[in-house]
Amino acid sequence: MKRIYLYSLILFFVGFYSNVKAQKNPSKTFAFVLGSWEMQTPKGKIVEQWSQGADKILKGKSYRVNAKGDSILTETLQIRKIGKDVFYCSTVANQNEGKEVCFKLISTKDQIYIFENKEHDFPQRIVYQNLGKNEMLAWIEGESNGKSRKSEFRYKRQ
Repeated sequence: MKRIYLYSLILFFVGFYSNVKAQKNPSKTFAFVLGSWEMQTPKGKIVEQWSQGADKILKGKSYRVNAKGDSILTETLQIRKIGKDVFYCSTVANQNEGKEVCFKLISTKDQIYIFENKEHDFPQRIVYQNLGKNEMLAWIEGESNGKSRKSEFRYKRQ
């Protein structure tokens, strides 16, 4: 019984330390997203590009590239500190009256970073998983019209 308690205590502090580290300097924690990422779909490509901005803010943009090669900006992104917490903030074209929506970082375990906003219609969670130097998995999930939904985005570094 003592071993289980000690093991649980160690896991708690490891998770706590990881979250504290991410809260101190999100630009270092999320450096793996920097660069250009793409995912091929039947309708063309989805591209996400991230760069280091001022004040430890990571700035991103997501766009679709259709079969003709035309790019259409779908959202602008930021990972930044607001107060003591780290947030993933998104402004999506033609949604939320053009207003930014932010999702709070709630977990940083095993190279999986979960951002959550329970008040948002869909998604309520945005997740990034670092799969190494050239691969990244992102997904959005939550409830929509009373049903659970999840969409995955498997990116390769360009």
